[in-house]
Amino acid sequence: MGSKNLVKAGNILIGGGAPVSIQSMLNVPSTDIEGSVRQAKQLEDAGCQVIRAAIPDMDAVKLIPALKEAVSVPVVADIHFNYKLALEACAAGVDKIRINPGNIGSDDRVKAVADACKSRGIPIRIGVNSGSLEKEILAKYGHPTPQALCDSALYHASLLEKFDFNDIVLSMKSSTVSTMIQAYELAAEQCDYPLHLGVTEAGTERMGIIKSAAGIGSLLMHGIGDTIRVSLTADPVREVYAAQDILKALDLQQGGVQFVSCPTCGRTRIDLVKIAGEVEERLRGCKKNIKVAVMGCVVNGPGEAREADIGIAGGDGCGLVFKKGEVIAKVSEDRLVDALMAEIEKMD
Repeated sequence: MGSKNLVKAGNILIGGGAPVSIQSMLNVPSTDIEGSVRQAKQLEDAGCQVIRAAIPDMDAVKLIPALKEAVSVPVVADIHFNYKLALEACAAGVDKIRINPGNIGSDDRVKAVADACKSRGIPIRIGVNSGSLEKEILAKYGHPTPQALCDSALYHASLLEKFDFNDIVLSMKSSTVSTMIQAYELAAEQCDYPLHLGVTEAGTERMGIIKSAAGIGSLLMHGIGDTIRVSLTADPVREVYAAQDILKALDLQQGGVQFVSCPTCGRTRIDLVKIAGEVEERLRGCKKNIKVAVMGCVVNGPGEAREADIGIAGGDGCGLVFKKGEVIAKVSEDRLVDALMAEIEKMD
């Protein structure tokens, strides 16, 4: 799975066969250090493994030590154009930098950033997207094609390679899923750098999750990708949950609850939509490695529950609790979720 090269950002390994890691980005204004720290803690609690923060000016560099003190996950400085911000972020103890070397000016500036990162073991992510392509590359391909995105990422990497810097992660994001998939496929063929997967500007939560699952999921299923960010116009915690769900759906995340529920039909006599939503939410932070089934009736319920470690199946205003396919309780609809949760509490 993933790239051959291995990059270390703080306590997280990216590439080289390491597990796929989950990233997100703070969306609190960089001037609000207290709010940024609060959100970073929420992201860490939700399971985010790498946290990125925009560093638009020198004042924002103060964020880095504040975040490093508050959370144990790696902190990434997101920097555009100003190479001095990258140097200051390095000095402030950041774990990784996102910057495009071709946008920061002359060779001596690129060398300064490369040397500062190399001396401290700080990797650099090169992040290109459809809206950031160089004029020459756009002129060559006419529009942001997959090869144009790949060429741009490899061009930026070559600027760092010139100064013997190879601690690089690449991303080639597009808001068009098919373009994004093809760009990463090309990069996987043409280099060994770890790849940070994402669909940029994916949209609000519903459509953003669909596009991200299609793009990120397709690549991961073909062994391409080392770290992921689900971009949503929503609370970043929702990005982390969505990323976890994608990895669980692909059997790429070990541990935690696997949740199955039926789509309901005319046989359903309980409010399964409400019950399933409540069960999923109450199990969100559960770390037990179990499969939980929530079924609407006894036609499919016992069979699915047999495949699951524990499950419930609805009746007419009541429901059955199953464990390894065996009925262990019959309870009223209003007590069904509590009965399920009580049984899960007893499980190892």
